[in-house]
Amino acid sequence: QACCSAQSFLGDMDVVILAVKPNAAEAALLEIRGALRSDAVLVSIVAGLPLPKLEALLPSQPVIRVMPNTPLAVGEGMSAYALGSRAGAAHEEAIRTILAAAGKVVCVKESLMDAVTGLSGSGPAFAFLVIDALADGGVAAGLSRKDARLLAAQTLLGSAKMALDTGRHPDELRDQVTSPAGTTIAGLRVLEQRAVRGAFLDAVLSAAEKSKSLGE
Repeated sequence: QACCSAQSFLGDMDVVILAVKPNAAEAALLEIRGALRSDAVLVSIVAGLPLPKLEALLPSQPVIRVMPNTPLAVGEGMSAYALGSRAGAAHEEAIRTILAAAGKVVCVKESLMDAVTGLSGSGPAFAFLVIDALADGGVAAGLSRKDARLLAAQTLLGSAKMALDTGRHPDELRDQVTSPAGTTIAGLRVLEQRAVRGAFLDAVLSAAEKSKSLGE
């Protein structure tokens, strides 16, 4: 059911999720704070909006800050959350249950939320860029666009699953694919020469710094 006014349903909610643009967050919170139940938890997924600001705008409300990512839409999301000072065990259990229904969940310190934003929040865009680039390489080598895209996307999906399921270090898993004087080491040599590893590191740091500036 869709509603145009928050006042019509907020009094019945145990968990309220704030999902607006950063520049609209304060106005939205000021509009709803009088309608929230005292025991309802406010969950914010607004980028760059820190817990102290949330708690200042909602002085008696338990709040939790969450940074999810877009793969939640297909049940493979990655969400990190930080608890406000008034959020208790029951509130944490509720948000973990909600987020775990569509992926994996981790609790972090508030001070690390910008790092989470730079890594898993922005990370899907970096992964899509890799998929597209690998597919272009396949097309350049003679594959059809359709087959190349499937090969690239499934390769990243399978590699990620191996890393998660085995718990082994990515370097160890990479070594399993890399035969002496083989095709893989030839490709890895080019990636290292082009500083691809350093570029991804800097991309995460740059995204994290941008997240930090949004909250200032």
